[in-house]
Amino acid sequence: MAIRVCLDEVLRARGMTSRELCARVGITEANLSILRAGRAKGVRFGTINKICYYLQCDVGDILKFDGFLEETDDE
Repeated sequence: MAIRVCLDEVLRARGMTSRELCARVGITEANLSILRAGRAKGVRFGTINKICYYLQCDVGDILKFDGFLEETDDE
C-alpha cells in the first residue's frame, strides 16, 4: 500500500483509545478499524479533519506516503 495509516501510533502518543476517538469523531469502531488497518478505499476530508482536531495532529502524522506508486483498477 502506497499510503500507510499511523493512527495507532498517534493514539498511543496521545493516550487516547480508539473507542474514545470514535465517540468524538462520530464514526463507528468498525469503520475506524478498517482505516487503522489500512484497508479503507477512501476517507472523507471531514473525517480526517475531525481526527486531526481531536488528536491535535497534522494529516502527515496519521497518513504516510511510502514513495511507491500503487497500481489499482480504479485509476
